[in-house]
Amino acid sequence: MLQELNFPKFEYRFKSTENKVSIFDVIRKKFIILQPEEWVRQHCVHYLMTTKQYPKSLINVEKELIINGLKKRYDIVIFNSDGSIHLIVECKSHTIQIDQTTFDQIARYNLALNASFLMVTNGLNHYYCEMDMDAERFSFLKDIPNYIKK
Repeated sequence: MLQELNFPKFEYRFKSTENKVSIFDVIRKKFIILQPEEWVRQHCVHYLMTTKQYPKSLINVEKELIINGLKKRYDIVIFNSDGSIHLIVECKSHTIQIDQTTFDQIARYNLALNASFLMVTNGLNHYYCEMDMDAERFSFLKDIPNYIKK
């Protein structure tokens, strides 16, 4: 039984092969083995596309980046139309408590990516921040802004 998450419901596709269940990722256009974190990531992607109206073409999932010489992978990034980064999302399994370590992780990613907004979620709890890179500060928000076509 899959964990009910604090996101709107969406139409998903499953596939089962070799005793492993996969879920279709509309961004990567392929089936991904269904782990608890992937369940959260897929809900978040659909929330960003349907509720927040971000175009699929501006969303990127699970890409590698180098931070202090180490290879890391971000969960979700939303780009602005000029190629700058609007939002970074860090997804955790619903079984993982979001704590300072999670915020430190996304903050390290943002040193390399310079996003305007950050989102951390375990599917049950969501936290949103707006970054002020000039003042080297952030402020928590109730939600992230909807997509605005520029």
